Amino acid sequence: MGIVIVVAAVIVLLLLITVAKLHPFVSLILTAVGVGLAMGMPLTTIAPDKPGIIDSIKAGLGNTLGFLAIVLALGTMLGKMMAESGGAERIAKTLINRFGQKNVHWAMMFVAFLVGIPVFFQVGFVLLVPLVFTIAMETGISLIAIGIPLVAGLSVVHGLVPPHPAAMAAVGIFKADVGITILYSLIVGLPTAIIAGPLYGKWISKRLPKKEVPAEIASQLVLHKEAKDLPGFGITLFTILFPVILMLSASISDVTLDKTTQLAKALKFIGDPIAALLVATIFSFFSLGYVRGFSKDKVQQFANDCLGPVASILLIIGAGGAFNKVLLDSGIGTQIAEFAKHSSISPILLGWGIAALIRVATGSATVSMMTAAGIVAPIAATIPGTNVELLVLATGAGSLILSHLNDSGFWLIKEYFGMTVKETLLTWTAMETIISVVALGLISLLNLFV
Repeated sequence: MGIVIVVAAVIVLLLLITVAKLHPFVSLILTAVGVGLAMGMPLTTIAPDKPGIIDSIKAGLGNTLGFLAIVLALGTMLGKMMAESGGAERIAKTLINRFGQKNVHWAMMFVAFLVGIPVFFQVGFVLLVPLVFTIAMETGISLIAIGIPLVAGLSVVHGLVPPHPAAMAAVGIFKADVGITILYSLIVGLPTAIIAGPLYGKWISKRLPKKEVPAEIASQLVLHKEAKDLPGFGITLFTILFPVILMLSASISDVTLDKTTQLAKALKFIGDPIAALLVATIFSFFSLGYVRGFSKDKVQQFANDCLGPVASILLIIGAGGAFNKVLLDSGIGTQIAEFAKHSSISPILLGWGIAALIRVATGSATVSMMTAAGIVAPIAATIPGTNVELLVLATGAGSLILSHLNDSGFWLIKEYFGMTVKETLLTWTAMETIISVVALGLISLLNLFV
């Protein structure tokens, strides 16, 4: 019953956006209400574990934006400083010169893979998307050919590589070794990112109309300057990697320091994505602003001007979070988990399959990975010879499959890249599915040897 309602909801959502031409924000909220009614959710909250439809929508929107609104706002300000100072153009020119114009999509994938290891997907995206825009405008290459390698690199490390929260939690649930899991995730992750990123991105970009950088966002995050006016590559690279360094220091401190010490607590605080981006954004006001000759009023103007285009994106992402929350609160995820629990397939395929089903139904990679890990861990414990490190990767791979209209990431990519729903399905959704399937194949192959 739950799967039928999810499929029907996705079809209705597509029709509302593409045929009825309703704004995605309104369409997502309407569909969320419809799913709640179809699943028999109460109209008003009865108990904490039985929220009403509207309360569930408010909680989903609020929880999604509680993190993302701050991340996108700070990330956009940092991106604006990179644009106005010419920092994004400096890095873009350097990458083009080093890799060559024909291979710049490979550069974006490797940069995203490295930057994405210690940071959340959304944080890495807002940090690096100004580079994508600048390179696309510098080279004339389709935004899709450069953008897909970026999001592929970020998505792979988000789903497979600790210390991302869901992957780390799965390591704990399966009682896996962190170091071995990271080693296996790199062995599986790099070839997966290559296939889903540069290779698929180049292939699909030739089959879709050339995608230009959206004018409104480009006006805020891309600015062309003469080469002599550009900041140095070193200071620009340090500015963009500063939040990454802070977040990585927090991850290292978790493993190497006593968590009760003041140093460990301070590093944990400063390495939180919000704190790290706040520090890095303020640093950018100096390194790419005041030092470059911009006045305080001018820097403040930059910060104000860049937030306008983000407002619509935030509303749509928030509505995606509301839709996601209703799917979770309605019990659809639990129904799918119970159905899969009684199957008799191998733990690796079971972990991947349960995570994939819950991902498609609810849209949340983190929820699907955590739920799948909780279901499969006791089953795997009874089967001798199960490689728990690969089981972590399998559930992570399953949690990435078929990102569609109930995933806030879908709307983030759609709006920033200025694509239609159909184009986003053919690029982002297909890319996520390729990551999931290729990773499962590589995990199964690795399982034969380890």
